[in-house]
Amino acid sequence: MNGHPLHPRMSRAAAEAARIARAVRPEHLDGPTPCTDFDTRALVNHWVLYTSHGLEHRALRTPLPDELIALDFTADAAWAESYAAQLDRAVRAWADPAVWEGEVDLGGTPVPAGTIAKMLIKEMVLHGWDVARATGSEVEVDDDLTELVLAVVEENAELYRQFGGFADPVPLPAGAPLFDRALAASGRDPHWTPKQA
Repeated sequence: MNGHPLHPRMSRAAAEAARIARAVRPEHLDGPTPCTDFDTRALVNHWVLYTSHGLEHRALRTPLPDELIALDFTADAAWAESYAAQLDRAVRAWADPAVWEGEVDLGGTPVPAGTIAKMLIKEMVLHGWDVARATGSEVEVDDDLTELVLAVVEENAELYRQFGGFADPVPLPAGAPLFDRALAASGRDPHWTPKQA
């Protein structure tokens, strides 16, 4: 079975998210993040819920259970390992090319499955950067994955802004790195540090 062309990028994004999660320490969880509405604990819970459990449920075309939505994943000391295992399950759920066909019900609106997958890859990477920056580590993504994230951000930025998901774009100098362009287009300051919060 030949996988979908975007599946390897999903797999790489998931591996990087798991790596970043393993570097989060308990003392980080009450600190600020580039997402002004979230402290690190709230951001991690959002990230874990949608990019691992949500990713699997979108593949299966099943709703997220209420008990997962309400769960504080960080209350479990081993949450990062649980997140890594759930990411593996979610990525496996998208290994079948047929899963990328058809549509996914998104709050009563049918959305192409491939579009949902790309948006969730973008969430893995951008919120991965948010968590990394909040906790003193760095995100490591190749140009191939960065190009996908930038394309998804540019295609959907205005929609995200309408619903408060992105801030206004951040101006950058000419020739800024590709990943900085993706961050800035999504309303993130590539140079944000916790001291700015």
